[in-house]
Amino acid sequence: MFQQIIWLNVLSAAVTLFFVMDPIGNIPVFQSILQRFPARAQVKIIGRELLIALGILLVFLVMGTQILSFLGLSQPTLNIAGGIVLFLIALRMVFEMRGLSFGEDETDPFIVPLAMPLVAGPSAITIVMLQATPQPGHIFESVLALLLAWVMTTAILVSSPLILRFLGRRGIRALERLMGMLLILIAVQLFLDGVAQYWKTYL
Repeated sequence: MFQQIIWLNVLSAAVTLFFVMDPIGNIPVFQSILQRFPARAQVKIIGRELLIALGILLVFLVMGTQILSFLGLSQPTLNIAGGIVLFLIALRMVFEMRGLSFGEDETDPFIVPLAMPLVAGPSAITIVMLQATPQPGHIFESVLALLLAWVMTTAILVSSPLILRFLGRRGIRALERLMGMLLILIAVQLFLDGVAQYWKTYL
């Protein structure tokens, strides 16, 4: 039973992080940036950028507790801030409020914008820190969740030309809205958990 509970926690954390990484919504952006490259080069660039994004997220996952301690931030504060950030990200997914525009750059898109901020953005960094700080001793569980979300994200983005051809932009938009609605629920719960923790701790 104990093992089952651990794997349920891993799956739950991985799904949340997968929603935040938003690979479905990033398919059109990735394709618009990489369309000038041959198919083989696209796969190579996507793989490289996703490995960089994984490295960035792993650093914040492992160092999350130390970063919060250094900045003097509490767990309730991170929960409340994370809930607000996720809510804004979810609204962007549901109502298609794109705040970033990437033009046609002839150079290789190294790190920016594919690795950051499209995959390892502020919301994903916040989530991995949230997953690490409540139970620092269970860091392996959080790493497994991150790796699972990363593998699913990689599979979708590497297959993005086929997915875009099959679903079309309208189908991808519908899936992203569904993910956004689920993320809104997670964001509200995260915010309420932070408020409850703050109330118990400081009031």
